[in-house]
Amino acid sequence: MAIGACENSELVELLAGAGLDTVAGAFAYAGGLDLLKPGLVARRRTRIELTAPDGAARVLYLKRYGPERLGDRWRRLMTYGRGSPASIEFENIHAARRCGVATMDAVVFGHEMGFAGLSARRSYLVVTSVPGDAIERCGEEFLVAHAGDDGARRLTEELASLVGLLHGGGFVHRDLYASHVFLHDSPEGLSLYLIDLARMFAPRMRLFRWRVKDLAQLKYSMPEDWVKSCWDEFMGIYLDICGGRGNRYSRAIDRKVASMCRRAKRRDRRKARGATKR
Repeated sequence: MAIGACENSELVELLAGAGLDTVAGAFAYAGGLDLLKPGLVARRRTRIELTAPDGAARVLYLKRYGPERLGDRWRRLMTYGRGSPASIEFENIHAARRCGVATMDAVVFGHEMGFAGLSARRSYLVVTSVPGDAIERCGEEFLVAHAGDDGARRLTEELASLVGLLHGGGFVHRDLYASHVFLHDSPEGLSLYLIDLARMFAPRMRLFRWRVKDLAQLKYSMPEDWVKSCWDEFMGIYLDICGGRGNRYSRAIDRKVASMCRRAKRRDRRKARGATKR
């Protein structure tokens, strides 16, 4: 069994007091609110709230991973080498922060590995929360509220910087949808945070292809009005950071977005047929 922790001693002590400093304790933990999401299979996400010595509430998220399926294990080994899903995400979060990407903090992880570290029996990770809400949920409301000022421009600049820092650091997200970018609008200014870094990695080849997939996911999921009026400006700022030819990126991104739209339409038709049969 291995355990890793961040340097925030207050949070580490809080977790120890809740029994979340061991793998056994994390999997025995029955508090918090489970966040259900389709397709999680052997994964479980729980929102927890612990009280610090000063009486303030600390909101954290506990991610628990059960035994890996053979295919998942093989893909992990080929992409990351030895390590558990929790330890990989722990390292990804720290790597993103070193690139200057605003994200949550990884507080602690633990895992029980199989033979020679080739399989993970179970593992867990605790991360901090980030302020704001996902652009998927609040983006349109933000743009309407700031229609008379420079809100769209500020969002465009911050988003291009966030993605540019990640890609410029050699990494890709692989799930770069608007649901994974949190927007926090405060009197101090607009801030964006990138979450869900479990699949983030540094491609050793075909970097352009991986960047296009990220950018297409973002374009596909962002508010339609923003895409129409701000996407070109976003790409201009992004290319200033990461380099590349704009025309080449535009063609590849648009092809990928069109493919995503076709798949979504096929899924909708299948769902509609299933509902009719019932």
